[in-house]
Amino acid sequence: MAFDRTRRPRNAVEVAEAAFKAATTKPPEVVVPKSPSLPNAKELVSVRIDRDVLEHFQEEGPGWQDRINEALRKAAGK
Repeated sequence: MAFDRTRRPRNAVEVAEAAFKAATTKPPEVVVPKSPSLPNAKELVSVRIDRDVLEHFQEEGPGWQDRINEALRKAAGK
C-alpha cells in the first residue's frame, strides 16, 4: 500500500506550500451554457439618438420605438 503524502502535509514547509498553492491556483472557469433566446425577443439597450431624429419618429405618436426598430432593420438589410 502506497503512502499518499499529498493528502496530509507532514511538516511546516509542506503546510505552507499547500496553503500557497491553494491561494494562488486559479479555479477552473465554469462555463455556463447560454440559454436559447426566444424568437423575436426584444432586448433592452441604451442608445443616444439626436433630438431631431427622435422627434421625427415620435411625431406619429405611440409606436415610435417600433418605427425606429423597423428603420434600423431596413438599414441593416434585414
